[in-house]
Amino acid sequence: MRRRALLGSGLTALAAPLAGCDQAAPLQGGWVGTSPARGHRLRSGALPRAAVQRRAQVLVVGGGIAGLAAARAYSRAGIDDVQLLELEDQPGGNSRGHVLAGQPCPLGAHYLPLPGPHAHVVSEWLHEIGLLRQHLGRTVADERHLCHSPQERLWIDGAWAGGLLPPAEPGSATLAQVRRFAQRVSDAQRIGFAMPTLQAPWTAEHALLDSQTFAAWLDAAGLDDPRLRWYLDHCCRDDYGAPAAVVSAWAGLHYFASRHGFHAPGDDADGDDGEPVFTWPEGNAWLVQRLAAPLAGRLHGGRTVLRVEETRHAVQVLAWDDTRQQAEAWTAQQVVLALPLFVAARVLQNPPEALRQAAAALPHAPWLVANLQLSAPLLDRPGAPPSWDSVVYGSTALGYVDAGHQRLDPRPTAPVLTAYEALPVAQRGALLADDWRPWAAQVVQHLAGVHPDLPGKLLRVDLTRHGHAMAVPVPGQRTSAAQGALAALRAQRGRLRFAHADLSSYSVFEEAFTLGTQVAGAARREG
Repeated sequence: MRRRALLGSGLTALAAPLAGCDQAAPLQGGWVGTSPARGHRLRSGALPRAAVQRRAQVLVVGGGIAGLAAARAYSRAGIDDVQLLELEDQPGGNSRGHVLAGQPCPLGAHYLPLPGPHAHVVSEWLHEIGLLRQHLGRTVADERHLCHSPQERLWIDGAWAGGLLPPAEPGSATLAQVRRFAQRVSDAQRIGFAMPTLQAPWTAEHALLDSQTFAAWLDAAGLDDPRLRWYLDHCCRDDYGAPAAVVSAWAGLHYFASRHGFHAPGDDADGDDGEPVFTWPEGNAWLVQRLAAPLAGRLHGGRTVLRVEETRHAVQVLAWDDTRQQAEAWTAQQVVLALPLFVAARVLQNPPEALRQAAAALPHAPWLVANLQLSAPLLDRPGAPPSWDSVVYGSTALGYVDAGHQRLDPRPTAPVLTAYEALPVAQRGALLADDWRPWAAQVVQHLAGVHPDLPGKLLRVDLTRHGHAMAVPVPGQRTSAAQGALAALRAQRGRLRFAHADLSSYSVFEEAFTLGTQVAGAARREG
């Protein structure tokens, strides 16, 4: 993935608009939502002496979706003493939210597709919280929480077009290739894809797909139309944080085949306004709030776990309490490491070889999320009307969502847009810079070509950096020794367990929630 350098004439030219029309009132903003210094405390070396001792029957380390799901599942199994430690002040991992100018907005994941037939535990929970219900033998979604129309639009050829798939003229070479790709996805669905992935079979055909990049597979299939390839690149960056030249062909096809397939324009009976998804102004933080609420008093934020050690009769955990500036020692009968695998390998004393292998083989993509407060709505441009999700054709940025699109309150509010960028791994270190302004300039640069009035209406930019936002499913992850290592970690039994989307080699809500729920179910069966 190529991206314009942070330093250069393009960003210098944006310096004046970012300062605002009144030089005495520069643009407001800064870093919000994540605390890199807390995570990097692991690099300090010397361990502090614990000031307090605490105990728990089950201790979950990590308050992302997998950790919250695990805590929920243990509690539902009748275990009352379930405690959870989370690095940040608020739980949710990549699914936390923010408030800007009084308006909720996401800091990461911002939607959840309607669960497919294999996502049983996700569907069960959505029924429990009222997002799904049964009516006359059918599953019905609460339409208040489905993305309002219009859902998606694409800036291309000087105008907005509905949907994200670039338009193709009837009889064009582009449309012919789009239909050929649709057939390939249909063929892939016949060999079996599912979400969660463990619900799908694994065959020699799957292994062949996993052995090559998605781009190489597309080249071999003669699918080289620039518009189609840009769209598929966008989809890969959106779900996996990396382009088609990096992710495996299995992952590229899984994106479509495990969900609702892929349809050429005019061939989709459901229309071209995108698949139905749940979304909220604060993104998936809405879901996090409902997972976290039952854990009130048992969810401990601002804790950096420094060491985890399994002993003969218990598991010992040393954590740093950032609020009280002291270390605390936990003793638990069972510990769930709901952490990215590379972090789990760092904090666990004497980690198993499977954890070492899996952590070393699984790369992670850095992400940048920017919430932009505007003084007034952006000017209308030709074509499709303002939508929930707006993307620019040809850009490596992922576009922006309108945080207010789902609001039912008719009273006017300051517009807030949430822009997303999946960054090259080489830029991870640069995300640690204290100065947020060059990153704000980069985001504005990617949007100003489509919205030239945006710099003059920009009041504030709150940026969130995710240094290791999501696992990237590169070739070989599901067929090499790395996959055997992931399987071994999923099957781990005893006092120490693992639950994280990394165990599926890519990061989505359905995988994390299922793995968190299953780890508690396995413990219950053993008991």
